[in-house]
Amino acid sequence: MGDINGKVAIITGAGRGLGREEAIQLAQQGARVVISDINLPDAEEAANATVEEIKGFGGEAIAVFGDCADTSDSERLFKTALDTYGDVNIMVNNAGFCRDKTIFGMSDEEFDSVVRVHLRGHFVNIRNATKHWREKAKAGEEVYGRLISTSSEAMIFGSAGQPNYAAAKGGVTAMSMATAQLMIKYGVTCNVIMPRGRTDMTNKGITEQIFAKPEEGFDYFDPANVAPLVGYLVSPEAGHISGELFVVWGGRVNIVQRPTLDKFYDNPKGAEKWTVEGLHSSLADYFTDDHQTVVDGFSVPPQ
Repeated sequence: MGDINGKVAIITGAGRGLGREEAIQLAQQGARVVISDINLPDAEEAANATVEEIKGFGGEAIAVFGDCADTSDSERLFKTALDTYGDVNIMVNNAGFCRDKTIFGMSDEEFDSVVRVHLRGHFVNIRNATKHWREKAKAGEEVYGRLISTSSEAMIFGSAGQPNYAAAKGGVTAMSMATAQLMIKYGVTCNVIMPRGRTDMTNKGITEQIFAKPEEGFDYFDPANVAPLVGYLVSPEAGHISGELFVVWGGRVNIVQRPTLDKFYDNPKGAEKWTVEGLHSSLADYFTDDHQTVVDGFSVPPQ
């Protein structure tokens, strides 16, 4: 179960946090892992340490450094994986960072940089992988392709202090759903995870308190809790699962219902243009005081 022996996996942002746990998980399942991270000293040190840890239990891994959202760097990453291992079968996009501000205090750079690393970072790497698999399929070769995108519940709940991050993660989800529709004919799956885990991104402010490691008992927010779902979704057993969205944390996996149309209203006067008064008369009962418009998606579980 879950055997991906010999498959080649690229994981971005894999030196630390969620990416590190995903890299270790896939290596334990037999994948040859390409760990991608930013070319900064602390990131390179962490990525190299993860490579050595994987090699220590008999796995295969290399590290490649660069900007996950840069076209040239992403192409070099993919080429290095092909040159080293001969193929790419799994692409896990995980890299990202936050620049949190409310909408009225956010600069252009704070918005653009976060959207760039998350949304464009997914785009350029998904483009490389899907192009490779499409070319293999057109050449009559067998294709084993698995894409995992990393989104966030900030997209659903509208994190007030993260309008840039929420927008980027909404884009990641929409792009991944479109990719899933396109690539299923080639036997390639694309799924999205929304992980809750203690990482560098959560180790600040109020989230640091929410995601803090407990002194005893089960560690709900250990990022290692997320990795098995990634391991399952890239496995042969999950070849029929695509275009799905999952929230994962602790010992829980929540399958997110796809957006659906809710209650509809027709103009009671028939086929004519609505008036403001008519809309209020029809819609007001729906938007009552007990209509829940904000949901706390990050409540702390019972201890």
